[in-house]
Amino acid sequence: MFLGTSAAVRELLVPRELRRFAATTMRVFISGGCKNGKSRYAQDIAKKMQRENRPLYYLATMLPTDAEDRDRIARHRCEREGWGFETIEISGNITEAVAMCDVEGSFLLDSVTALLANEMFRPDAAMDSDAPQKLSRELASLARRLKNIVFVSDFIFSDARIYDESTESYRKGLAAIDRKLVEICDTVLEASGGIIIEYKKDCIRR
Repeated sequence: MFLGTSAAVRELLVPRELRRFAATTMRVFISGGCKNGKSRYAQDIAKKMQRENRPLYYLATMLPTDAEDRDRIARHRCEREGWGFETIEISGNITEAVAMCDVEGSFLLDSVTALLANEMFRPDAAMDSDAPQKLSRELASLARRLKNIVFVSDFIFSDARIYDESTESYRKGLAAIDRKLVEICDTVLEASGGIIIEYKKDCIRR
């Protein structure tokens, strides 16, 4: 999917495998189809990476547009209840939004997909064609600045359907952002059919 190397496959949410994320400094990228468990797994990783006496941030980027979106947000809130996450609602200007956060904290950004949609498609129905390049730079800067962060994205590239021009521009923009994050991140994972596929193994930064 992301890299031309063989992938290691493991079952989803295996505590033994999550131990290696504990007390490390790492940037993690995870993608996959809808409702594949990637958000829950990302929560587990972010929690494991949290250092003692440091905050745990959930950067929530979705702007709900229908009942399904609202149900998804409610489900994610329920899943992370009691985990100690400080939720920050961010629909755009990601670098400014986290400027006051503790950079030594552990961050989970869910999701890159929604953040690009917010930036690219404006409330006045105008499309910002420069949004993918801008967001790519901002997220790359964020990844280099923060010590522990998990990026969640969605794999929306496997169908054969021909979309309208604006949708294709969005898909291409998301693919470019995902590739940039894959390049920067220490670990790259895909959630697929109840398993986690590992394409890039961590190079733990101390």
